[in-house]
Amino acid sequence: MTGKPERMTGARAFVECLYRENVEVIFGYPGGVLLPIYDELYDAHLHHLLVRHEQAAVHAAEGYARATGKVGVCLATSGPGATNLVTGIANAYMDSIPMVAFTGQVPSSMIGNDAFQEANITGITMPITKHNYLVQDANDLPRIIKEAFHIASTGRPGPVLIDMPTDITTAEIDFVYPDKVELRGYKPTYKGNAQQIKRAASAIAKSKSPVIYAGGGVIGADASKELLAFAEKIKAPVTSTLTGIGGFPNDNDLYLGMLGMHGTKYANYAIQESDLLIAVGARFDDRVTGKLKSFAPNAKIIHIDIDPAEISKNVTVDIPIVGDAKYILKSLLTYVTECDTKEWLDKIAIWKRDFPLFYVNRDDAIKPQYIIEQINEACPDAIIVTEVGQHQMWAAQYFKYKEPRTFITSGGLGTMGYGFPAAIGAKLGRPDKVVFDVSGDGSFQMNSQEMATIVQNDIPIIIALFNNGYLGMVRQWQALFFEHRYSHTTIEDSVDFVKLAEAYGALGIRVNKPSEVRPAIEKAIEANRPVIIDFIVEREENVSPMVPAGAAINEILDLERTQ
Repeated sequence: MTGKPERMTGARAFVECLYRENVEVIFGYPGGVLLPIYDELYDAHLHHLLVRHEQAAVHAAEGYARATGKVGVCLATSGPGATNLVTGIANAYMDSIPMVAFTGQVPSSMIGNDAFQEANITGITMPITKHNYLVQDANDLPRIIKEAFHIASTGRPGPVLIDMPTDITTAEIDFVYPDKVELRGYKPTYKGNAQQIKRAASAIAKSKSPVIYAGGGVIGADASKELLAFAEKIKAPVTSTLTGIGGFPNDNDLYLGMLGMHGTKYANYAIQESDLLIAVGARFDDRVTGKLKSFAPNAKIIHIDIDPAEISKNVTVDIPIVGDAKYILKSLLTYVTECDTKEWLDKIAIWKRDFPLFYVNRDDAIKPQYIIEQINEACPDAIIVTEVGQHQMWAAQYFKYKEPRTFITSGGLGTMGYGFPAAIGAKLGRPDKVVFDVSGDGSFQMNSQEMATIVQNDIPIIIALFNNGYLGMVRQWQALFFEHRYSHTTIEDSVDFVKLAEAYGALGIRVNKPSEVRPAIEKAIEANRPVIIDFIVEREENVSPMVPAGAAINEILDLERTQ
């Protein structure tokens, strides 16, 4: 501890702790047990953004963290306020995003008595947080907050929750903020085992057909430059997971695009024919691997990950290296030399030529893929945030991301309603960037009330809404596997999104023809205000390619060519 103690309430200490952690913005919604904290926030030099639903607060905090690399912060009241955070906390946990969620709680003396707006939020979130706390002594609050930010942002990042009973926030303490954190048993490994790194370098030197499989951990570790240098040095192609998109420049000749269920054919073929798979910050989830027994059948596997629990969890690996991707790639760069991969890269070039991403454009209907291409041409440096569904896959496939933290999406949990509030967080974190929320008409309605938030606070987000009148991804599966029996997936004509935008005081633009797509995008960018562009797209367009669930990743349905 350093500094002379200052007498203050727990609520004031809460604010002081956020100052010490250099928190720039907190996303929240007030409630009765939070009144002492909100009274302190009244005069605080912190940007508090009032959302219209607590779920939006937690998604916005995550979007902020993804866009900036900093810890996102959200605040909700007890009971229903706290439980409304659960989906967003689970989302951050699945995608390894640094976040601290604060919740109010009933007075300590009433915990366990089923008091008004009481919920055991630490018990509820134990499986979906990296760690959580119920503050039982106000004097512990500064230490707990310091620990929470440390835990959230170190090792494998993730969400931490702090539950604060109202008597903790009103009690007086002698405030001193810790200058360091010492947690017994929590010592993440960063540098990696030197012998394992040498073993990996030796395996790389012998490889004729290597593939680098890059996940979200590359972005979380700020290792994109190292990944580029590594790939170019060993002349190995790179494929990425959904959350790893942007970790490697998409315009580089070595890039294969996304792999897995909706990955490119050539990425999936390369995985299946490789002799060495170098996984960096990825966890071999089912949407990537398909049928596990058939995944990369001829490849020796190197797995670089900071979380030892991920090593050989789904796929048995040959050379595990536990540590931070940035450190380990830097170390590997000192050992590896250029591989003889000319024949391999020539083969991949043929696959790229013969099996490109493909859709049939039309003059009388708007293709969703075309919209993404036009956004890319009009604003190639934009941050693209997505909801979940078909539009998410098209945004992953057809926008050319050149930098990390420019593609923000819900990966592991697949949370509809995520994109719009996450875009709010991204825009507040990166006000210099144009931010698009690429959305479906289904997902957008889950948190559309946040139009009030962006209009009131003049946050210029562009909602590119793909309006097909369906819950599109579920409809696609019903078409393919349930004989076109569209059970409860039709939402046609449910909302006039232009009128909705205008009702909130935003700009609404409807686009019915392909020729109107680019002018609408340019108008929205130039407006520099909240905008909904209601794109009336081809209703039964499918995401292609597609690997059916349970199939090997080279057993690919090319839906666009067979429609």
